[in-house]
Amino acid sequence: MTPGNNGASTPEDEDPFGYLYADGQARGAQPPSGSGGYGYPNAVSRVRSVGERTYGGQQQAPQAPPYGGQTIPQQQQQQPGGGGYGQPPSAAYQAPETFPGGAQTTRQQTPSSGRGRGPNTKGLLIGAIAVVAAVVIGISVAMMNGNGDDDKAGADTSTPPAQSESPSATPSSTSSVSASGDIPPIDAKALRLDGGASLASDVKGAKSDGGIYVGNFNQAGASITWTVNGVTEAGKYTLFSTYGVPGKDASATLTINGTAQDRPINLGNFAKAPAGDYEKGWTNTWADITLNKGTNTIKISCEQGNQCDVNFDQLWLKSGWK
Repeated sequence: MTPGNNGASTPEDEDPFGYLYADGQARGAQPPSGSGGYGYPNAVSRVRSVGERTYGGQQQAPQAPPYGGQTIPQQQQQQPGGGGYGQPPSAAYQAPETFPGGAQTTRQQTPSSGRGRGPNTKGLLIGAIAVVAAVVIGISVAMMNGNGDDDKAGADTSTPPAQSESPSATPSSTSSVSASGDIPPIDAKALRLDGGASLASDVKGAKSDGGIYVGNFNQAGASITWTVNGVTEAGKYTLFSTYGVPGKDASATLTINGTAQDRPINLGNFAKAPAGDYEKGWTNTWADITLNKGTNTIKISCEQGNQCDVNFDQLWLKSGWK
């Protein structure tokens, strides 16, 4: 070559499209021929067919693409990752995704539809709803039961408390007259006790519920009081009493509506019990009294001059005098 026109010395200096320009045509640039050459005369031609590679001085012929329309050199088919052990990696290898129509590397998420492929969110949701529903039902039932208990408690408050056996704490008892004018027996534990009188049950034979009677009456000031409500007509009534004495006569003062009667109530040993035998001394007595219409109080007490060694069991009233 002459110093004036040496041509392109390197492939980088060659212009494959020089034949399109006037200066290139002046320098002899030619369009590509059927053999694949193009450019200036004596230019270094680097044109190769697609898929043709040269390694180690040997040219590898292209092979038909096995799939996807891409050409994979033989060495790449044998050694996808490069050369053999101890050899440099094959320059001909390219990742499949670089070829048109090649395999896609983007990982596709397969929807979970089979058993064992993920949590069953629908089942978990149904279970959670069932648990919440069970809790709500339980709370509702507990609240309903609580209201029922409160109602029962409120109803129970209307029941009068049990009367204490302490004489000072026992209120006046009350009773109502029946249609016939009679008043049924009232037990000793329903009477008001004062002055040391107290309830007892060690002596057998009392007719009151549980065999309970009024004892400790043998002292001045001891008394029992019965309040009678609803007397429909004022007039004459007979007071009856069941009592027990230890084989000897006794007596007590009878007071009607705050007025002491002239005659004490007779508590004789009508059962003919032996001395000291309270159990065989149970008997009954009566006294004529006059009551007002409405509420009346009947009191039996141990006063000065009375013989009060006696136990009281029941009291009741009948209309008229005996």
